[in-house]
Order: sequence, then C-alpha cells, then structure tokens
Amino acid sequence: MISVLIGILLAIHVVVCILLVFIVLMQRPRSEGLGTAFGGAVTDTLFGSGAGNVLTNITKWLGTIFFITTLSLAYLYSHREPPSKLGQKLQNASMPQAAPLSTNALPAAPKLPAGPAEQPISAAPPAGK
Repeated sequence: MISVLIGILLAIHVVVCILLVFIVLMQRPRSEGLGTAFGGAVTDTLFGSGAGNVLTNITKWLGTIFFITTLSLAYLYSHREPPSKLGQKLQNASMPQAAPLSTNALPAAPKLPAGPAEQPISAAPPAGK
C-alpha cells in the first residue's frame, strides 16, 4: 500500500519539478533575460499582458506542491514496511560483517622508562654531602 503511494507521489513530484523548471525559465526577469529566449512575446500570447502575475502564481502553487510532495515522500519512506526475508538477506550480504575484537588480540603496550617525576623519593639526603 505504501509503496504504491510512494510511486504515485514520486511521479507527481517529477512532473512538478519539470513544470517548475519551465515556468521559472519562462518568467521575465527585470532585465528581460531568459524571458525572451522563447520567442519574445510567447508568454504574452499564451497568458495575456498580465503574464508575470499568472506565472508568479503558477510558480507559487508548484512550489507549494513541491514542498508537500517532498515532505510526504520523506514521511512515507521513513514509515515503509520492512523488507521481506529475501530483501533482508540481500541487505545483510551486501554489508561486510566486522569481526569481533577481543582484548587478547591486541598487543601489550610497551613499558616506558620512568621519568624523573616518577622516580621514588628517598628519605635520606644525597650521598655526596
């Protein structure tokens, strides 16, 4: 059930992404950049003289749908059913198993010579005085 819903939402998400790219490219920037790349007055012909407002509204709606489908897909992917036994075996086979470490397998740390601060202090004064 969830996998079917994921497939449907993923298809809607891809279509919305493609439409969003085209709508953003059709909008006229302040300097008339990519808006003229589609033949100058194509957006005026399709949407009338208020094409900027129409394209802006379409962009807002597509952006809202984009965020809703993104959050829905994230939620559904995190709550989907666990894989079947075959899927679990494939997943376990693809991940290398780490050998357990034992304390006996590690070499002993070398004993360092005692420094001047670690030498025992004798109660007797030095022999030369």
